[in-house]
Amino acid sequence: MNEFNEYVRECFSAAGDIVIKSMMGGYLVYLKGKLIGDIGDKELFLKRTPTSDRLLADSELRYPYEGSKTLMHVFDKFEDSDLIAELLGGMYAELPENKPKKTK
Repeated sequence: MNEFNEYVRECFSAAGDIVIKSMMGGYLVYLKGKLIGDIGDKELFLKRTPTSDRLLADSELRYPYEGSKTLMHVFDKFEDSDLIAELLGGMYAELPENKPKKTK
């Protein structure tokens, strides 16, 4: 785990349990078990939801990795704890529940 990932975890942890998992050269970011974004090249990309589109309307939209089909918000407002709390609370409510894992 690198310094940037730890920084993201620290900034976002007030909103709930943050887990960052390594995946195909990047990292996946989960809030209380729901996938909320990706980390790649020391940048955080957050999924688009009505809340993130509203609160991050001025942020850059980019694909988090080559071949991605999902435009995501580039997040850089780590010092704004009020924004983070509102953003992650809204995103968590809007994102679908995780599908149960299939048993083998």
